[in-house]
Amino acid sequence: MTAKLSPIVAGVMNWGVWDKNLNAQEMTTLIHAFLAQNITSFDHADIYGGYTTEASFGKAFSQSAIDRNAIQLISKCGIKLISEERNYKVKHYDYSADYIIWSAENSLKNLQTDYLDVFLLHRPSPLLQPDEVAKAIDQLKSQGKILSFGVSNFTNSQTELLQKVIPVEFNQIQFSATNSEAMLNGSLDFMQNNAIKPMAWNPLGSVFKEDSQQTRRLKKILTDLVIKYEVSSDLLLLSWVLQHPSNIIPVVGTTNLTRIPQLNNAKKIKLDLEDWFAIWTESQGNEVP
Repeated sequence: MTAKLSPIVAGVMNWGVWDKNLNAQEMTTLIHAFLAQNITSFDHADIYGGYTTEASFGKAFSQSAIDRNAIQLISKCGIKLISEERNYKVKHYDYSADYIIWSAENSLKNLQTDYLDVFLLHRPSPLLQPDEVAKAIDQLKSQGKILSFGVSNFTNSQTELLQKVIPVEFNQIQFSATNSEAMLNGSLDFMQNNAIKPMAWNPLGSVFKEDSQQTRRLKKILTDLVIKYEVSSDLLLLSWVLQHPSNIIPVVGTTNLTRIPQLNNAKKIKLDLEDWFAIWTESQGNEVP
């Protein structure tokens, strides 16, 4: 049975030393803030914070007195990143059965839990052997260490290779108003046809990160839509993602305690059909085909 995640997922990548460098108390406060809004799923990867953020989160969660069954934990494996924590000479991927199992068990230890709700392969590798993956995932599932298995950033053909030997339940991809290729290249169609649940990292795209012709066009139309819908532009961008019929789960990276209570408002917005297409049109810089 596929793990059930909250409609919006809290992304933990920036909580640690890669960005906010939150201490245990600050992380605990943040966890409670998300749970207060029924955002109960937390997205990790072993590499976040140079292999340190999972342990920081685990310490905070252990101090929070929150019931483990009240949250869902997602993690990813497979990237071997050059860092102070690991003695690798070059960034690469490892999807041997032994390494997948070791990675999952290491994430369990760091997160101070006995199971992961969702376990993903972080990036596709040209050397991936489906039978090795299936061997590891079958063992982890049979031992109750993971509930659901999926991938991240995999193409349709790469996913199909795995599907021949093991069910793929999730694919976490890049998707936003500024990066909408997944709805044009068949990725989201493929997931709908194969009962694969899509998650979207960076669901706000580059609108607030870059100054380009694309982001200037989007900011201009969002200024008008903010007045029409009486919500902030970031919520309009989230609602644009949520309105896709594949039921995408956005992974939001905010650590702003004043913004978190607003996130669920994105689910309440129903963009008019023309407004949805207007956002896409401004993203592309021309009318739809």
